[in-house]
Amino acid sequence: MSTTTRSRGSAGAGSDADAEGCDLCGLPTPTPPVTGDDVSGEFCCRGCLEITRALGDAASADPETVERELAGGADEVPDDAERTYMAVDGMHCATCEAFVSGTARTCEGVYAAEASYANDMVRVTYDPETADLDGLSGTLARYGYGTRDPEEREAAERSDNQVARFVIGGGVFGMMVMLWYVLFLYPTYVGVQPVVELGVFDGIYILGNIWVMTSIVLFYTGFPILRGALVSLRAGQPNMDLLVSLAATSAYVYSTAAVLVGETHVYFDVTVAIILVVTLGNYYEDRIKRKAAGMLSDLAASRVSEARRRVEGGVDGAGDAVEMVALDALEPGDLVEVRPGERVPVDGTVREGTAAVDEALVTGESMPRTKRPGDDVLGGTVVTDRPLVVAVGEDATSTLDRLVELLWDIQSARSGVQRLADKLATIFVPTVLVLAAVAFGWTLFSGGTPTDALLVGLTVLIVSCPCALGLATPLAVASGIKEAASRGIVVASEAVFEAVPDVDVVVFDKTGTLTDGDMAVLRVVGDETAAVAAAAALERFSAHPLATAVVEAAEDAGASVPEVSADDVTVHDRGVSGEVDGERVVVGHPDLLRDEGVTLAPVHETAVEAARDEGAVPVVVGWAGRSRAVLVVGDEPRAAWDDVVAAVAEGGRREVVVLTGDSERAARRFRDHPDVTDVFAGVPPEAKAETVERLRTRGTVAMVGDGSNDAPALAAADIGIALGTGTDIAGDAADAVLVGRAIDAIPEVFSLSAGVNRRIRGNLAWAFGYNAVAIPLAALGVLNPLFAAVAMGTSSLLVVANSARSLD
Repeated sequence: MSTTTRSRGSAGAGSDADAEGCDLCGLPTPTPPVTGDDVSGEFCCRGCLEITRALGDAASADPETVERELAGGADEVPDDAERTYMAVDGMHCATCEAFVSGTARTCEGVYAAEASYANDMVRVTYDPETADLDGLSGTLARYGYGTRDPEEREAAERSDNQVARFVIGGGVFGMMVMLWYVLFLYPTYVGVQPVVELGVFDGIYILGNIWVMTSIVLFYTGFPILRGALVSLRAGQPNMDLLVSLAATSAYVYSTAAVLVGETHVYFDVTVAIILVVTLGNYYEDRIKRKAAGMLSDLAASRVSEARRRVEGGVDGAGDAVEMVALDALEPGDLVEVRPGERVPVDGTVREGTAAVDEALVTGESMPRTKRPGDDVLGGTVVTDRPLVVAVGEDATSTLDRLVELLWDIQSARSGVQRLADKLATIFVPTVLVLAAVAFGWTLFSGGTPTDALLVGLTVLIVSCPCALGLATPLAVASGIKEAASRGIVVASEAVFEAVPDVDVVVFDKTGTLTDGDMAVLRVVGDETAAVAAAAALERFSAHPLATAVVEAAEDAGASVPEVSADDVTVHDRGVSGEVDGERVVVGHPDLLRDEGVTLAPVHETAVEAARDEGAVPVVVGWAGRSRAVLVVGDEPRAAWDDVVAAVAEGGRREVVVLTGDSERAARRFRDHPDVTDVFAGVPPEAKAETVERLRTRGTVAMVGDGSNDAPALAAADIGIALGTGTDIAGDAADAVLVGRAIDAIPEVFSLSAGVNRRIRGNLAWAFGYNAVAIPLAALGVLNPLFAAVAMGTSSLLVVANSARSLD
């Protein structure tokens, strides 16, 4: 039913371990911690120190208070509590979010619950011994909210899209209702002969058919809207669903009563029109929102659920000396084995072994780092070439797990157009209801009949039905999404069109965004042909990413690589050595060659330093006692990066910040660009998100990235833009994804969004203007329900027409 993790109630923001962590991102600090004379606090790395120095030491709330708030209102969460994520189908407004949260918290054994309309999920912190999560699912199901495991969402949506089924059902029966009206009722209302003579069909038969089909549209297609109205009443937060439901049901009830007393002037068509227009708008919005719904489960899929723990008395970890256990069973100090290609299960310290560890998913560091006994390793990183034995850290948690929690907190706290509309509804809905009641009372007081008074009140409700207001943004966004798709830009959130034109700061991730993101041989200093061939002959026996880059360089150059026997190759911590064509060749770190008796030529010493200065890695090749070449391996900047930065900056109108987990040397070249305001290097992912939050004090922030470690920062920014060549997680966290194109498409995101934003504002201006004129006319009795419905429909059509215009 759910995806469960260990609760952070005690090991989270308010724990003792975290209290001594980095003052910026909360990660553990080294001994001694990184500090600065001009900055207060202790930090895990120089990246966090430099960010605090540049952006200020922002005051934060009490950690325990924050943790309680994020937990959904719990005062105290026990240490043994568990946390689960449940996908919830049917949430379509902020009121649903509040109702689901409140309902979940009333269940026995649930300490805290927080629903997210943005994610279509609810996070529940509970007692595994007493909580009945199946009972919670049953309770929510009675109100029409289905729950399932997040990993099952995609398959379930493909096989049973409830919203689409509602739209199809309502469309069929709605058209049948309107057919009866066009053929029989509308002509009689205006005093002309019906298109088709009644013949043997009398009025009762026709009205009976209309009533049945309208009932299907109202109670079947309109069920989510009616449920939303009921939920809003239970939650005490009137929303647009309440107003739509009142208008639709009032017309339905009045028309039903009119049929029973023999009247033929009925307004079932008004009910059908309201339900179909609003449902179509909700259907479109739901499709947009669900593009990011699987984000948390995708990131969670990268986590480790079990660990290979050494049992007491184990020496080499072989055979019975190792057991597979759940992560919750790990205790501080336990020894766990991690084999090549596997992820480190939790944060800890290397106890045995030396290996290159790929930290790209967690930190964004493009270069794998060699870890030796005594070095710290992060949960979620990948051991690439050799096994390691890791001692579990003090809190037995994973940095990747913290990323999951961080991503949830940021994404679920995000507000959008619907949240704004629901806030307006708290004023708009009661105002309309009061006006309808006043109009009803005034008509009676002025001598009108009760029927006249009812029609005036009904007309106010119908004419104020917020169809145009509800369609103003979705239809303009639909047009923008279509135009963006034609330009190779996938828009996953309407927030792109709302916020991009107002962006003040653009943050670029370096690795994989401004650079290609792949290790490659950038150049060779020395005897290129012979050195690359000899190096590739040996590097084929190493699994290190640098070795892969060397082998690929030889293949690309078409070099003739000698055949070497594995028995003649030795893999060292910092390179490889072996016999190639009868000559002993050493390839790797300069220190390895010196240790092996190889002398580096002055030109090669200079090349080594130059490579390090630009953030690349020098791989030296030597034989016969002296160096022969230096292979400079690194991550090459994209060809168009400087032009893109200049275009986005718009002559200084926007600030440009480069943010990376790489070293200061690797980021140095970006400081020289005249439009780059700041470059922050060596930044862990938690600090990336915090950096974005602090940059928001300068204005609206857009983040451009491509990696999984960028997902929290992409979600924290007002606008997230991901490259289509990046990871799925980064794409899911972003508001826009560039598919099959280089970063030169980024300026188009800004220009396209500006055009859509102007259209949204025009639609909203018309929708509010319409209500400002139409509601007073309805209250004065100038309009009747039929004309009110026509006016409402015309208003919606104008919005549709404006949204359909070309953006060019």
